Amino acid sequence: MNGEDVVTTSNRRPSGRAWVWAVGATLASAGAIPAAAQQPGSGALDLETAVRTALDRNPQLRAARFGLDEANEQVSEAWGSVYPSLDFSSTYTRNVSPAVNFLPANIFDPNAEEGELISVQFGADNTWQMSVNLEQPLFNAAAFIGVGAAGRYKALQEESVRGQAHEVVTRVRESYYGLLLAQEQARLTENSVRRVRESLTETRALNQAGLASDYDVLRLEVELANLEPALRQATNAVAQGRRQMGIDLGLDAEATEALSVEGTLAELDLGDPSANSPANRQILSFVGVPWSDEPGTPELAEMVGRRSDVRQLELTETLRHTELRLEQVEYLPRLSFFGTYAINSQQNGSPEFFGAPRAYSRNVGVQLTVPIFQGFQRDARIDQKRAVLRQAETQTELARSQGTAEVRTLLEQADEARERAAGQRLAVTQATRGFDIARAQYREGLGSQLELTDAEVALRQSEFNYAQAVYDFLVARARLDAAAGQVPLVGEEMGGGDDA
Repeated sequence: MNGEDVVTTSNRRPSGRAWVWAVGATLASAGAIPAAAQQPGSGALDLETAVRTALDRNPQLRAARFGLDEANEQVSEAWGSVYPSLDFSSTYTRNVSPAVNFLPANIFDPNAEEGELISVQFGADNTWQMSVNLEQPLFNAAAFIGVGAAGRYKALQEESVRGQAHEVVTRVRESYYGLLLAQEQARLTENSVRRVRESLTETRALNQAGLASDYDVLRLEVELANLEPALRQATNAVAQGRRQMGIDLGLDAEATEALSVEGTLAELDLGDPSANSPANRQILSFVGVPWSDEPGTPELAEMVGRRSDVRQLELTETLRHTELRLEQVEYLPRLSFFGTYAINSQQNGSPEFFGAPRAYSRNVGVQLTVPIFQGFQRDARIDQKRAVLRQAETQTELARSQGTAEVRTLLEQADEARERAAGQRLAVTQATRGFDIARAQYREGLGSQLELTDAEVALRQSEFNYAQAVYDFLVARARLDAAAGQVPLVGEEMGGGDDA
């Protein structure tokens, strides 16, 4: 497995659905992951399996996917303002006391006296009404631009999911490397304890034979007393690393306690990847940005352009521009078609569903609305949106500059850590040889116990320094992948989505 195997390099921007599939390459579908997702299998986890588990189970990433689901539904909602609307309504009214008005009596009886009034009942005991109303926008610029704004918001949410996936994968990689370093510290400290105990046993025997002083024994006893608490601290650091990684992987407490990872920093050879064990080879090949011994700086502009934070700001800038246009088109007229079909029925006595007599009405028309004056509110809103757009443009430019600086720094840190590891690897070889010589001389009575102790401390320190240098290199590589927007198992070109 290599960096090219795990990073999508297509320049085509896939649809939102394709992006959701790619960001969780290990998932069964692009939807939300059930909270009761299965725990990873027993046994030591390799790096790729740990990352896939996090992409499947990490709570923050699952929450980001729910945000994308909301954005998809907002797009559907925005299209509703373009489609026709159809309403049906029906009412029944029982007039317990029908309305009565008074009219001049001579309307009905010419012989009635002047000024005489007669009561007239309006309406019947039962009133039925039913209507169907249809409205279809013919021209409404705000509706169509609103659909575009919803599509751009969806694209922003897609990129947000991608950025969250970058953070999760990078954090898991750092936790993985940190656990390896903690395990290495515990192993080295345990080896030191074992060597000091062996030296203490030999020195006590020599002391009893009169070949070593009481001070030599005392010094080793003090050294052992100092190392045993350090061993306990190293063991606790391993447990703490497991718990942190268990949180990132979304594991329960039982699975976290049994968590173990594959690979050994002390045996990891940065100079010759083929000379490593399969687990260490996978650790070295699990990168997004390809690297080699060849001099030269990668294309920084291209790397910064793939950063998720830069893309999110670019998409935010596009969204702000769309919002500005949405305010500007409020000056344009709106044209819509409408139609109505209605039925009315009234009866006295017992109610009869839409019984006779019935009256029908049908009408269609076109409505034109021209906005003329709203107290300068639209002008103020346009100026507000224009200021927000300028702010977004400034933030995007700042993010590009900061991204370029971060990528440069991480490239330098990775190169420095790699050179330091090469030097420390030689130091380990020399310190091992020095300790063997000091121990042999001490056994033969040609060297002092102080020389042996110093040689043991130098060996332990050089071994840890090498592991630390390898750890620093791997962490710098993980952060470089995130800074360059090329994180393994997360697609490279996934943030654009399909604008409406």
